[in-house]
Amino acid sequence: MRGPGYGPGAGALVLAVLAAVSACGTLPERRDEVTAEVTRFEQALDAGQHERLCAALAPATREELEHSAETRCEQAIGRAIDERELPAAGAVRGVDVYGDQARVVLERDTVFLSHFPAGWKVTAAGCRPRPERPYQCEIKGG
Repeated sequence: MRGPGYGPGAGALVLAVLAAVSACGTLPERRDEVTAEVTRFEQALDAGQHERLCAALAPATREELEHSAETRCEQAIGRAIDERELPAAGAVRGVDVYGDQARVVLERDTVFLSHFPAGWKVTAAGCRPRPERPYQCEIKGG
């Protein structure tokens, strides 16, 4: 006797779901990936490597940055660095991963990321918490 919803294909469906979930990696693996991506982003920021910073941005974030600055990403991000909108963030204090979204809290910044087929990309940076309100971010997607 079968219970409701357990037809002949149910076992295959369960295996497919488990395979998809495990392909995303374990939580510690995803935290490590996110931390590594933010570390690369911060190193590029410290070195003034505008192309690497732009490559680390999520597509919508890069598009919004270019649109609001009315210039190419490399120039817009250079301007953000010069105007100190992107702080030297300091050491990682905490990493939270929720599915395909992540938040990395650093000493002087909070960075948000999303997972794409090409890996983790920065969706917002230069973010500061505000009591009982959303973060205020200098670079963010639309």
